[in-house]
Amino acid sequence: MIDISDVVHVKRIVVGSNNPTDLQAEDKIVKAMALLNKCLTEPPRGRILGIEKSFSILQVGEHNVVLQWLTYHVGFTRRPYWLEDQDQG
Repeated sequence: MIDISDVVHVKRIVVGSNNPTDLQAEDKIVKAMALLNKCLTEPPRGRILGIEKSFSILQVGEHNVVLQWLTYHVGFTRRPYWLEDQDQG
């Protein structure tokens, strides 16, 4: 377990399409999942502090389209050096 008072950096990672005008391609979703896995496995290992489960229902013509996405909040006891490379790229 991680003590919330020890958390000094929180990374927010969105997996899925949260914008109807910018639908995420499969490769972007796979990259977001890879980043999440890296945050949870490589030192300094992060811990999931919270998960937002969201959806949006859009009407396109006569059809309803459901967009779903998850937002993970990953807390670290120190900012990972490799995360700076991810943020810039």
